[in-house]
Amino acid sequence: MSGPAPSHDGYSDDFIRQVLERVKTIALVGASSDPVKASFIVLKYLRDKGYRVIPVNPKLAGQTILGERVHASLSELPESPDMVDVFRNAAAAGGVTDEAIAAGAKVVWMQLGVRNDEAAARAEAAGLTVVMNRCPKIELQRLFHEIGRIGVNSNILTSKKAAPAKSFKKLM
Repeated sequence: MSGPAPSHDGYSDDFIRQVLERVKTIALVGASSDPVKASFIVLKYLRDKGYRVIPVNPKLAGQTILGERVHASLSELPESPDMVDVFRNAAAAGGVTDEAIAAGAKVVWMQLGVRNDEAAARAEAAGLTVVMNRCPKIELQRLFHEIGRIGVNSNILTSKKAAPAKSFKKLM
């Protein structure tokens, strides 16, 4: 992307849309195999939207999540990801950002509640695009009108109350 880096206090819809449209491969650092964890839900959603999502988590290295082999670190990836999605705290985001630079990523995306201005400055100095304190799943849903008034869009219009699901895993 050309032009000056955006203010990390706010991003335009056009900026977020351009980032998400040019990304094809995402390394998700802090991936979980637990289907109720946010990182799993985001991984599944991004995969279902057509992105290749590579899980990264040293505790789960060698296992698979949704058919993708989990890697211990970004340095072990078989290819350079377009984007690194950081599901770690702000302090850990600095090291992950340095690994993303070394791995040849084009974008570092820090999840909701994660902001590390020093790491962002290093990434931008290395030519990477940085997004902080945002969730790509939420941004995709917002930009492409998938989020309804109550935060979800079931694509079902009914006046009848649905029976509760028997388990969360059956919804997947």
